[in-house]
Amino acid sequence: MNSLEKVPTHVAFIMDGNGRWARQRGKDRIFGHFEGVESVRAVMEASVEFGVKYISFFAFSEENWNRPEAEVNGLMELMMDTIHRELRTFLDNGIRFRLLGNRSRLSKKLNDAIDGLEAATAEGTRMTAIVFLSYSGKWDIRQAARRMAEDGGSDIEDYLVTAGIPDPDLLIRTSGEKRISNFMLWQLAYTEFVFTDTLWPDFRKEEYRNALLEYASRDRRFGKVK
Repeated sequence: MNSLEKVPTHVAFIMDGNGRWARQRGKDRIFGHFEGVESVRAVMEASVEFGVKYISFFAFSEENWNRPEAEVNGLMELMMDTIHRELRTFLDNGIRFRLLGNRSRLSKKLNDAIDGLEAATAEGTRMTAIVFLSYSGKWDIRQAARRMAEDGGSDIEDYLVTAGIPDPDLLIRTSGEKRISNFMLWQLAYTEFVFTDTLWPDFRKEEYRNALLEYASRDRRFGKVK
């Protein structure tokens, strides 16, 4: 199959391997995270070209708060810097930006920057790019269940942070790891998984295309018989 005959609506990414990429070059881990931003930009632009409507990046988990303070602070500064630098990328490509997660743990400065980018890109219609920051699947389900009980609701999906967003059709994880690491536990129930040995800072359009070709070869049955 040489063309993208079956394009997923929503592709999610677990961006793994930044630290290893940096260590291989004798650099600090944060250097790999900075280079990984280049892959994020490449994937966003390629997604628009391929016709993907939603992409999700697992940028920072609730568990990641337990990493060394210097690395955590560096990642938050990187997020702030990226928000300011990538506005043009979003606007030029018609991409809407959203950030989901436990934002109560983020600084006011960072929350204000997030709000600003979401507002500035709200009219983007070609694709929605979602960054999951300070997020975990277990936290998401717990907060949804609590809010649903308070409201007397009946459908937990209405209370997940992804309410109104289609579940991922495809999850791509880089660096050879084969697990979902507490990411969108509810939403990934029928998602197709593609694992690649490529480290995230080396993941570009060609690697992405190969993953989409693999997805297109799958027979999705959603528990049914065809």
